[in-house]
Amino acid sequence: MTLYLDCAMGAAGDMLMGALLELLPDPDAFLAELNGLGLPGVRVERETAVKRGVRGTKVHVFVGGKEEGTGRDKHLVEHEHEHIHEPGHEHSHEHAHEHEHLERHPFLHTHEEDAHGHNHFSFADIAAVIASLRLPEKVRSDALAVYRLLGEAEAAVHGAPLEDIRFHEVGTMDAVADIVGCCLLFHRLSPARILASPVHVGSGMTRCEHGLMPVPAPATAKLLEGIPVYSGSIRGELCTPTGAALLRHFVDEFGPMPPMRILKTGYGMGTKDFIAPNCLRAFWATEEMAQDTICALMCNLDDMTPEAVGYAMERLFDAGALDVFTTPIAMKKNRPAVMLMCLCRPEEREKFSRLLLRHTTTLGVRYVQMRRDVLERRTETVETPFGAIRVKIARGEDGCKVKPEYDDVAAAASREGVPFADVFDAALRAAQPLL
Repeated sequence: MTLYLDCAMGAAGDMLMGALLELLPDPDAFLAELNGLGLPGVRVERETAVKRGVRGTKVHVFVGGKEEGTGRDKHLVEHEHEHIHEPGHEHSHEHAHEHEHLERHPFLHTHEEDAHGHNHFSFADIAAVIASLRLPEKVRSDALAVYRLLGEAEAAVHGAPLEDIRFHEVGTMDAVADIVGCCLLFHRLSPARILASPVHVGSGMTRCEHGLMPVPAPATAKLLEGIPVYSGSIRGELCTPTGAALLRHFVDEFGPMPPMRILKTGYGMGTKDFIAPNCLRAFWATEEMAQDTICALMCNLDDMTPEAVGYAMERLFDAGALDVFTTPIAMKKNRPAVMLMCLCRPEEREKFSRLLLRHTTTLGVRYVQMRRDVLERRTETVETPFGAIRVKIARGEDGCKVKPEYDDVAAAASREGVPFADVFDAALRAAQPLL
């Protein structure tokens, strides 16, 4: 099974949890389990919410009986929004409530700032809380890894070591609940792989402890390095640090949705209303084999030497043929011969037909278009003790296939004076983390 996350309206911990909850057969049973883990003073609840006509699940986290973002302190939570006017720029009332996503970032103090009497948590404190929960070991390690990503991002932004970063008391347990809940949901669903769209980060400014920051906020931008993102006309912080950290840890690959057979869709709702439904969508699906169209060109050859046929095959490969091969056949009067076949893209048929007529003795070339099922494939370069080797990786619903590029392996084996198999096996081992 494949899980595809549509982040067209960004990502936040509560939105992701809401979307994944809807994929379960009994969300209430899961919440009862989550609430029974022993998170101090925390209770997680859900309700049905509608955004621009789209119905989904809104998750609420209560700490000590209060939901962050409510109460007299008016602390802002993930996807709690507020309109911010730019100087000299006026907005109509209709749009005044469709802008900023503001989050109270729970980790914006260093050790020195902690001396002002505020009650903050260190990363070690958070790790101790997570370690005390009744969780499967995989879920515990995932939750710690996500929180470490958050802490390291803030440490990089502040230019301070991780141990000096302090997490705000208000918002810390809320964030822990979101992270632990999402980690437990991913564990419960156990998809074969997790894919996601490019992430919409929003635009404009967001408010944190140090004032206004451009979207994406510095820690979020750090967490999203290497991940495809985009901005747009919606003003606000659409992707929060918690959402970015969860995506970074769990998603195997970002890009367009592959061919899939959707079995169920989950909608996790944000708090604010925008001009588009403020939700994260989770698609539970089986991946369909991709298909494409190729052209097969054929000719029968009974009057060419093997060397001449080999030369023609090399010219076809050099021109970019998808594949070239021969098949032994018997022609009229029992003459032994070969059928030379060239596979190419349909739009290149004429080019390869001319090459066949030029480099072989045939007087005519037959061709037919074919549909084929194909695995998703890509080429990566891995480092081995014998140098860089390209490997071809193909992925499907039933697993992955990997094969080192012959020319690279042969060249490295010759250069280093080692057996071909040694280089081949080293490339296979180096490719394992890419699968």
